[in-house]
Amino acid sequence: QGLKPIVSTESPALIFGTTTKLASDLPAAGSFLGKNKVPDLQKLFQKADGLPVHLKGGVPDKLLYRTTMALTIGGTIYCLVALYMASQPRNQ
Repeated sequence: QGLKPIVSTESPALIFGTTTKLASDLPAAGSFLGKNKVPDLQKLFQKADGLPVHLKGGVPDKLLYRTTMALTIGGTIYCLVALYMASQPRNQ
């Protein structure tokens, strides 16, 4: 009788059949009409002004940074108070 092959010789059915796009179907690179902002942003972020990179965006960055720090400190204090209250026995 012999042994039967373990691996099937038939190819499996296609589950996710998608069409491939040809390079000629893609939009042309010259069709973007916006201004390239990368060189301006590189100048801004690489300027040697002593500021960390997360504060170089001006007032919005400072506002976000200070809000994040306030929430972090407030959350830490809240957690410590909750831990202290949970460690005290209840009076009955």
